[in-house]
Amino acid sequence: MKVAFITRSSLFSSSGGDTLQVLNTAKYLEELNVAVDIKLTHEKITYDEYDLLHFFSIIRPADILPHIQKSKTPFVVTPLLIDYSEFDKQYRKGITGKIFRFFSPDQIEYLKTMARWTRRQQRLKSYVYLLKGQRNSIQIVLKKAALILPNSELEYGQLTRTYAIAPPYNIILNGIEPRLFHNASTVEKDKCMVVCVARIEGLKNQINLIKALNNSEYQLYLIGNPATNQATYYDECRSLAAKNIHFIHHIRQEELIPYYQKAKVHILPSWFETCGLSSLEAAAMGCNVVITNKGYASEYFKHHAFYCEPSSPGSIKEAIFNASNGTVCTKFQQKIIADFTWQNTAVNTYKAYKKIVPV
Repeated sequence: MKVAFITRSSLFSSSGGDTLQVLNTAKYLEELNVAVDIKLTHEKITYDEYDLLHFFSIIRPADILPHIQKSKTPFVVTPLLIDYSEFDKQYRKGITGKIFRFFSPDQIEYLKTMARWTRRQQRLKSYVYLLKGQRNSIQIVLKKAALILPNSELEYGQLTRTYAIAPPYNIILNGIEPRLFHNASTVEKDKCMVVCVARIEGLKNQINLIKALNNSEYQLYLIGNPATNQATYYDECRSLAAKNIHFIHHIRQEELIPYYQKAKVHILPSWFETCGLSSLEAAAMGCNVVITNKGYASEYFKHHAFYCEPSSPGSIKEAIFNASNGTVCTKFQQKIIADFTWQNTAVNTYKAYKKIVPV
């Protein structure tokens, strides 16, 4: 079987959780004798070379429509259904934030797509999206997809409620690399060390995290690069941060290990999370995790996480205090290492593929 993974054009230039998901799923599918080519959406693709197309991110339908218009090859979609609207409407600054308050989530995403085209960060490859808009374009993709591969039941439920379509689906859980992230460390935890591994951007909410921990007893390590077009946000984070806040640019997965080993707490106080891959990695290495109460991450962590309200620095600090003083659940560590692995992700993805492509 030969599959094309078709992803956003900035997958490598502005890496995120989806970058890890794409690379690791492809890696372990290759071990199952599935040949995978990773293609950026603007690249030319010879569709008839492939048995199946696999798209990532339903909220970028302008990236998907041109391909499915040109190709008769069956396709699946990993939706990565993120709702940016609360941040966009209530907390995005400047004239953009003021404008977004008057639009629906789908209208906001449409405006963002138009802005990317205007700034030439993305090519206009189909006029269908211009005519249909965000919501109708997503519905077209959902109706034509052979299968949807959400990362949680919560995500699929949100997808069907939002777009009034219930396409066939298989849940494909996200994972970690247990060869790197496991619970064998003997390093003593520092209860005052807090780590946040994420791109620095408004959605990830580092500003409220900094406000929560500024000049406190905690040492906060923010590990990640500024997201594309978020230099101003990054500068604001730097100017706001006290001496106990440390910025570390994006580092390789292997280089995260010492931070996960030493820190007692890992936090993602995002305005929305589909899963939180760094939270899974940190939990596998014995960190207590603080996560947002927005999104789908609770399906992975259930009662094993400490939850915070992203709009409230007080809530964030309280959750960190509870996590730093809480006992680490070794059973949950073992569950992550057993169930939430990229190898399992690939196996379940392959099972889904075989429903469409006979082997």
